[in-house]
Amino acid sequence: MLRGAISGFGEVAAQAHIAGWRTRPGVAIVAIHDPASARRHQAINLLKNVRVYDDLDLMLDGEALDFVDIASPPAFHAASVRKALAAGAHVLVEKPACFSSAELDGLAALADARASVLMCVHNWKYAPAYRRAHELIAAGRLGELRYVSLTRLRSGAAGGGGSAVGGERWRLDPKTGGGLLIDHGWHVFYLMQWLMGGDAPASVAAHLGRPDGSRLDDLADLRIEFPRGRIASAHLSWRSPARRTSALLYGAEAMLEIEGDRILLTDRSGASEDLSVSDLPDDSYHAAWFAGMAVDFERAIDAGCDGSIVDENRAEVRGAVALTEGSLRSAEAGGARVPVTL
Repeated sequence: MLRGAISGFGEVAAQAHIAGWRTRPGVAIVAIHDPASARRHQAINLLKNVRVYDDLDLMLDGEALDFVDIASPPAFHAASVRKALAAGAHVLVEKPACFSSAELDGLAALADARASVLMCVHNWKYAPAYRRAHELIAAGRLGELRYVSLTRLRSGAAGGGGSAVGGERWRLDPKTGGGLLIDHGWHVFYLMQWLMGGDAPASVAAHLGRPDGSRLDDLADLRIEFPRGRIASAHLSWRSPARRTSALLYGAEAMLEIEGDRILLTDRSGASEDLSVSDLPDDSYHAAWFAGMAVDFERAIDAGCDGSIVDENRAEVRGAVALTEGSLRSAEAGGARVPVTL
C-alpha cells in the first residue's frame, strides 16, 4: 500500500485528486497539508482518518510518506517539490511544475539524486477525445501530422468567482502564479508535443492580451513551430461569452476535428467518419482524467525513476517550461518569433 499526502487542498484536490486516488486500491491518502483552516476542515469532512497539517515541514517530518501530491497554487510548487523530494518522497505536482528551466534543472537533479519519481499532472492526455486522436495518429490514419490547432475559450478564470471553501482567486494574481498562459498554456504545450510524437518545439511566437492597467494576461494567441515544417497553434481566452474546447489536426491523408467529445475524421476523398467518444461533461477539474494520471504515476513508481513514463513526462515538462519562457520573451518583443531553448 502506497501512503500518500496532498499538499494544497483547493478545489482541484477536493474535486479531482481525491476522486482519482479513490479509484486506486493500492493507495491511501493519509495526510493533508493546507495553511487555510477552512480547507483543512473540508479535508476532514471528505476523508476518514486523515491527519491534517498547517505546515508542510511538519507533515513531512511527522508522516512516513511514499509520495506527495502537490496541488497548491503555482507559486508554491517548486519549493514544495524540493521539500518533498528532500524528505525521500516521490512527487506528483500540478501544472506548472515550475516557472523556469533553471528551476527545473535543480528539481530534476534532486529527484535523480534521491532516486525518486518526479512527475507533473498532464491530465489532458487522459481525456478520451485526445487519447483517441493520439491513437489515430499512431495508427497512421491522418498520415504524417502537419498541423495542430487547440482552442480553449472560457468566460473567466476557474474559481474566479469564489469556491466552496474560501474562494480560489490565485489565478487572478500574478504573485501566486496566475494568468492565462500559466493556467491553460501549459496544457496545450504538453498536448502539442505528445500529439507531435514527442518532438521538441523549435520556436514560438506569442501575443498576450492584458486588460488595461493589469499585469495579468487573460488572452494568449500562440504559434509554435516543430521540426520538419510542422506547425501548432493555440488560442486561449478568458474573454469568451461561452465555454468551448476544440481542436483541429490534419496530416497528409486526413483531418480530425474535435469539439468536446465529438470527433470527426475526414479523409482526402471527402468521406467523413464519426469517431466520437463518451466523456463526462466538460468542467474545470476532470476527476476521471486524473484517475488515469494516477495509474501512470503508480506505474512509474514501480518502474523506477529512470523508466520511460518518467522520461516522457520530463521531456513534456521541459518543453512546456521552455515554451512558457519563450512565449513571454516573444510577447515582450511584440510577438516576434523566438527560438525555444531546451
